[in-house]
Amino acid sequence: MDESHSLLLNEEALRQCPDPKKPVFLYEWLRYLDRILPVTQRSDLKSIQSQLVQQLLSRLTTINGPPIRYLLARCLARIYLIGDSSTFGDTLTLCNDTLKIKDDSPSQLPAKLAALACIASFYETMGRCGSSFVDTFPIMVKWLKVAESQGRAEILMTLSSMVTGLGSGASNFYKDVYKAAKAHLADRVMAVRAAALQCVTALVPVYPPLYSTELEAVVTLCTKALDGSNYETRLAVARLLAVLLATALQPPPPMCTF
Repeated sequence: MDESHSLLLNEEALRQCPDPKKPVFLYEWLRYLDRILPVTQRSDLKSIQSQLVQQLLSRLTTINGPPIRYLLARCLARIYLIGDSSTFGDTLTLCNDTLKIKDDSPSQLPAKLAALACIASFYETMGRCGSSFVDTFPIMVKWLKVAESQGRAEILMTLSSMVTGLGSGASNFYKDVYKAAKAHLADRVMAVRAAALQCVTALVPVYPPLYSTELEAVVTLCTKALDGSNYETRLAVARLLAVLLATALQPPPPMCTF
């Protein structure tokens, strides 16, 4: 699909595609964009960035399926990392506003999952993202309490990405993240349970109580998480225990907090 191999989406070629082939065309374009962005000159990107960002955001509410969702999120994060970040706050606000929508119907859920994917990519790619977590976290926790299993798993994985991106820069925030993840370590849905374990694993190096005062309690929770578990959950438990015990034996140096 040569028409899909350009920095900007060829809107005319997409319109001419038969409807069943449009998702494939979009996927091919995002794959190309994902490959070409890391080697794109900043000046070249800035000249088309506004239009490119708009093309990506306009599809935030219509994409369906993890492959396109994750590619779009990664491309958007790379654009802001390489190019001009002046509109990054507006994009993050758009994602937060999308998560606030209470409708989890099949027509709205893909947009909310895409917003989560974008937030996760922002933190994975750009690090702390300022103090945006102060606004984003309460929205995610509110949705977590009522979300279906797919939403719960994606929220917990996004929290894991946020912790990784924030590093030691938001230690006061980690107690609440742990509380949210801990509540799902025995979730009846294995994908949610594995996501919660992944989230706690991300917390271990940056939240000292986990490998000190809470160590025994976390080990007990891991044991309970094995009840009726599948392979992915057992693997997640093993990873958490390995990181937890290794960190307890050799703690990281004290962190600076604010």
